[in-house]
Amino acid sequence: MHFLKEIDFTKDQLLDLLALSAQFKAQKKAGEAHRYLEGKNIALIFEKSSTRTRSAFTVAAQDLGMQATYLGAGEIQLGTKESVADTAKVLGSMFDGIEYRGFSQEAVETLAKESGVPVWNGLTDTWHPTQMIADFLTIQEQFGSLEGLHLVYIGDGRNNMANSLLVTSAILGVDVTIVAPKALQPEAEIVALAQAHNTGAKLTITEDTAAVAGADILYTDVWLSMGETVDFKERIDLLLPYQINADLMQKVANPQAIVMHCLPAFHDTKTLIGQEMFEKYGLEALEITDEVFQAHSDVIFSEAENRMHSIKAIMYQSFLQQKNSPKS
Repeated sequence: MHFLKEIDFTKDQLLDLLALSAQFKAQKKAGEAHRYLEGKNIALIFEKSSTRTRSAFTVAAQDLGMQATYLGAGEIQLGTKESVADTAKVLGSMFDGIEYRGFSQEAVETLAKESGVPVWNGLTDTWHPTQMIADFLTIQEQFGSLEGLHLVYIGDGRNNMANSLLVTSAILGVDVTIVAPKALQPEAEIVALAQAHNTGAKLTITEDTAAVAGADILYTDVWLSMGETVDFKERIDLLLPYQINADLMQKVANPQAIVMHCLPAFHDTKTLIGQEMFEKYGLEALEITDEVFQAHSDVIFSEAENRMHSIKAIMYQSFLQQKNSPKS
């Protein structure tokens, strides 16, 4: 009944979630009411701030008839004045479900173990499972099927997005390549998990940008994760050859290829951070240029919208499983 990490699910279970997400999206577009969870209350724990995750969970909850209470980093004592286990028991006695977006995978696992209610992982430093359902829904919409596709992730390959894309692609049987400098390639434990749950995908880890050739989906993410402390100039120098730009797109050489990004993206100087990067390093963009971003913006923003539809499916499915559980 929980949704904590991708490896907890089979290929068929993930495909069922994609189908349910598409169903909810169709109902939303048609203006059909679907308040199937009327009267339930959920808690949204955000140790890390977010635009899309907070909005998606809030609107999804409201569409399903639920009330959502936001608990920001300054409003809870999770793991400081109160243990995660104690917090889980308190919240579990008041709420019907809990979303957690923060740093520790252990924290979300403890919430699930101790709360007695469905718990959903909105992001941890290790996994980003709700993003995966939105991403593969988007891919399915663009290509009609996941069969025979090749996804290439390029950039920082040692973060939650690279981890999740590698493992989820393996489970779904989608060929996946991680293109990253050796220092930022996925950890051996993550690669082993992907291999253990592989249903027929070809898995490749490389530092050679030529590996983008023929990709159907080219995916990137920010070069510095929230809360990560590194020498940013060194990180930029390391990853600049892995920027998605016009030259890299020529290497892809697939006119049907789409570009995806989970956002926010540093593709111009129209943000405070973008301005700061330009003033410090003379760069108008980081992981993706504005030219490429704008050319694929329809897909990228559809991907963002799909967070809402997929999270709706995840929450609904969790409550349905809870209702049908022998323990209920």
